[in-house]
Amino acid sequence: MAKELLTEDFNYDLPEELIASMPRKDRSGSRMMVIDRSSSEINFRRFEDFKNYINKDDICILNDTKVVPSRFFNEDGKIEIIRLEEPESNVWKCLVRPGKKMRVDSPINIAGVDGTVEKILPDGERMIRFSNPINIEKHGELALPHYMKRDAEPIDKKRYQTVYAKSPGAIAAPTAGLHFTSQLLESIPHTFITLHVGVGTFQPVRADRIIDHKMHSERFHLSEKSALAINSAKRKIAVGTTVTRVLEHLSLESMGEIESASGQTNIFIYPGYQFLGTDALLTNFHLPKSTLFMLVCALAGTDLMKEAYKKAVLEKFRFFSYGDCCLII
Repeated sequence: MAKELLTEDFNYDLPEELIASMPRKDRSGSRMMVIDRSSSEINFRRFEDFKNYINKDDICILNDTKVVPSRFFNEDGKIEIIRLEEPESNVWKCLVRPGKKMRVDSPINIAGVDGTVEKILPDGERMIRFSNPINIEKHGELALPHYMKRDAEPIDKKRYQTVYAKSPGAIAAPTAGLHFTSQLLESIPHTFITLHVGVGTFQPVRADRIIDHKMHSERFHLSEKSALAINSAKRKIAVGTTVTRVLEHLSLESMGEIESASGQTNIFIYPGYQFLGTDALLTNFHLPKSTLFMLVCALAGTDLMKEAYKKAVLEKFRFFSYGDCCLII
């Protein structure tokens, strides 16, 4: 009988000083760890070397979602709102803090626009109806990950966004793509999918057993052109776990060549999962006990990934969104 997987199985020690809170001066100046699954070799490279691992009949799949300002405050600054989506005109589905001040019928004013809490959803999210539209670009802030322990600064408007960001809708950046420059992207065969990274990417796994964790759902789109490019490639290299989730979601649906589609996925990938649509993965270093660390452990094996992360700590790699990256081949 297979061992029951516990959240604690995916813990590791990380010195706080290795958490990157600011971007590097140069986008493509990151270090890159290369993890070879067939040989279990772990090598240290620079991200500029990434193109040397790509063959002409491969395809790199990138997430072209665009991060939108999602953090807002009421007029006195005492209530914080994270805007998740706008299901209908002037109605926001959002997280609020503190929740006790935002009960049903509670008023709020953002940027001079009055709003009222219409509903509290089972997960604690609020539906707030505003009297008029709010200019989110003008009045919102980027909702940076909590581990950066700072508010967004002007530099983040450019650097917490990929150079190929196109489709607005993400709360968080698809961080594996932050390393790319336009010049490097032009040097490799590539195509795009869209997955709007949601607030669920920040949510910790609170369940002791990972099978009890409720996975968040995120919206995606894959065009016919991209599906054709992906199906025609000899090897599919996912740039980021968001891309991996879409590839695997669609591969499970088709059990063969993937087809263009729009929808939502809440696929939860952890060790024991058999990959169907991903041959290699470029990704950043992920939080302990997170669903993203579980995903890379499913791809490369938990023991090998823990060894790799231990070496990354010893070599003082930078971790998380603005950190260094690893290529799993």
